[in-house]
Amino acid sequence: MTAGKEGAVAKFSKVSLARLLTCDIALQQLFLEVVKFFDCTVECGHRGKEAQDAAYAAGRSKLQWPRSRHNTTPSLAVDVSPYPVNYKDVQRYYYFAGQVTQFAREMKIAVRWGGDWDSDTFVNDQNFNDLVHWELIR
Repeated sequence: MTAGKEGAVAKFSKVSLARLLTCDIALQQLFLEVVKFFDCTVECGHRGKEAQDAAYAAGRSKLQWPRSRHNTTPSLAVDVSPYPVNYKDVQRYYYFAGQVTQFAREMKIAVRWGGDWDSDTFVNDQNFNDLVHWELIR
């Protein structure tokens, strides 16, 4: 379901919602608002030791346990993809990031995106792209 199509509003599946509920309340509030306007899926919230070690070994994370913001309780990071998920559609991830960033700004929630780690608005200066990753800045 996509927002704007015949008045339908997207919402999270039970699995996505359960994952989101492992995150800090600010991330929950942000993505509960985002999903109303941009259909998306939560791929990961809190990540335990085994899952973090697997993400690191697979090259999906640069941080080992317990250094990732995914490793806190509640999680200070969340991985979210536009739905339907298509990792090859990189342009859609950048478009989604613009939407999420605007919602965060309006809601006064300080976040950092894994496609612009230094938050300088230049995306070509990254040495590791994690386009699904969002984390609170604290």
